[in-house]
Amino acid sequence: MKFGITDDHIPGTQLNREKMGNVTGLEFLHKIFYITNGIMLNQIREISGLDGSTLQNWVKRGWLPNTKLKKYNIDQLSRILIINMLRDTMLLERIDFLLKYINGTLDKKEDDIIPESILYDYICRILDSISEEDSTSNEELRAIIEEVTSDYEERVSGARRRLCAALEIIIFSYYAKLIKGHASELFDKL
Repeated sequence: MKFGITDDHIPGTQLNREKMGNVTGLEFLHKIFYITNGIMLNQIREISGLDGSTLQNWVKRGWLPNTKLKKYNIDQLSRILIINMLRDTMLLERIDFLLKYINGTLDKKEDDIIPESILYDYICRILDSISEEDSTSNEELRAIIEEVTSDYEERVSGARRRLCAALEIIIFSYYAKLIKGHASELFDKL
């Protein structure tokens, strides 16, 4: 599954993983939010590489919630990073559908099955587990997903199955992005 391709960046960001102390997931998010409960648009741009108009477009389309006092919280940043991870290989409408499949309506927290910061952490932990392997089959990926999400407690019946199915799609899409980037690098060398 890996084709020997790795990513030196924290997933969904333009930040070098090594320069950030080799942290990802919640550990990375807690570093960002260590002294504040919200970050500004310019910090989002520095972290993600996205421009402000892209983020405003996502808010207008209902893919991101509005900020509170012009600050993004940990779950909003997580959602941005997840969308950013997937947007090179998946239509934004499909990303929106996938996130709704996991967490329902954007403006209703009571239908969420998992906070998006925990979802981002699961994604990063799965990617870290895969990077330790020489190669990973579909069955091994499913086993890794099951292991990483073993602490997940279902709020509603079927939530775990939905979460694991969505995580499998996210991981494949992320690796498709890496493969696409590698192919572009090879093409540029021609």
